This record gives sequence, C-alpha cells and structure tokens, in this order.
Amino acid sequence: MDLKEQFEAAIAKAKSLATKPSNDDLLALYSLYKQATDGDVKGERPSGFDFVGAAKFDAWEKRRGMSAEQAMQAYVALVDRLAGS
Repeated sequence: MDLKEQFEAAIAKAKSLATKPSNDDLLALYSLYKQATDGDVKGERPSGFDFVGAAKFDAWEKRRGMSAEQAMQAYVALVDRLAGS
C-alpha cells in the first residue's frame, strides 16, 4: 500500500475511532490533514471571538514548511496511535 492509500485509509479510520480524541489530538489531526492536502496555511488568522478558528489556524501554522508526504506519514502514525494499533 503506498502512502496516499495509507493516508486515505487513516482518514476513514479517524472517523470511526472508538474514543473521541482530545482537543490537542483533534487539532493535530486537522493541521496534518490540511498540510497534507492544502500545503502551508494561507490567509489571515481569525480574530475576535473565533477561538476555534484561531486554534485551527495556529495548529496549521505550526506545520508550515512540512512536505505533504511528511504530513501524511505523521497523520497515519497519529491515527494508528489513537486507534491503538
């Protein structure tokens, strides 16, 4: 199975995890997914009372410069850890 197939399988597995991941793990999943699929974060950081949007932006910003392949590998590893496999 190549990396793209592993990534797609991990996306499906993440949607059916037995226990809900912590907020930190959810932000990590989000940021790795976005880095793998969209590349570096674009646009301005949400401001005001958009706490969720700002947290997502900040988590994705931390991945700046990470290649899509690295992000996919990290996503797969994180899902495997969360699934206990």
